[in-house]
Amino acid sequence: MARDVTTVLNDLIETCKDGEYGFRQAAQDAHDPELKTLFSRRAGDCSTAAAQLQEQVAALGDQPEEGGTAAGALHRGWLGLKSAVAGRTDLAILEECERGEDVAKSRYQAALREELPPQLLALVQVQYEGVVRNHDQVKELRDRMRAHA
Repeated sequence: MARDVTTVLNDLIETCKDGEYGFRQAAQDAHDPELKTLFSRRAGDCSTAAAQLQEQVAALGDQPEEGGTAAGALHRGWLGLKSAVAGRTDLAILEECERGEDVAKSRYQAALREELPPQLLALVQVQYEGVVRNHDQVKELRDRMRAHA
C-alpha cells in the first residue's frame, strides 16, 4: 500500500537530518584534515537535501519535519561512544559513517518504490544518487585506510 507523499518526504527529511548531524559529529571527531573537510561538506549536502524536501512538503500544504529520528540519535550516541572507546580513530569514524550511509540508501530505495508525483520522484532520485556517491566514497576511503593500517 502506498504511503502518503508527505509521510515519504518527511521520512527522508529525518534521514537527511540524521546524516547532517552524524557528519557534523564525524567532522568534529576526525583527525585527518581532509576527512574533516569531507565530513563537513557532506553535512552541508544533507542539510541542503533536507531543505529541498522541506520546501516540497510545505508546498503540499503540510508541516515538514525539522529534526532527525530517534534511531538516528541513538546511532549518533553509539558513534560517540564507539569513537571514545576506539580512541576516536578515523577508521572507526569512517566505518560508522558508512553504516549511516547504508541506512540512508535503504530509506531512499524504499521511497523510490512509492508512488510519488514525477517531479518529486525526480528529486528523490537525484538525492538518492548523491547518497550512493557519498556511500561509495566513504567506503573507498575506509578500505584504503584499512589497507594501510
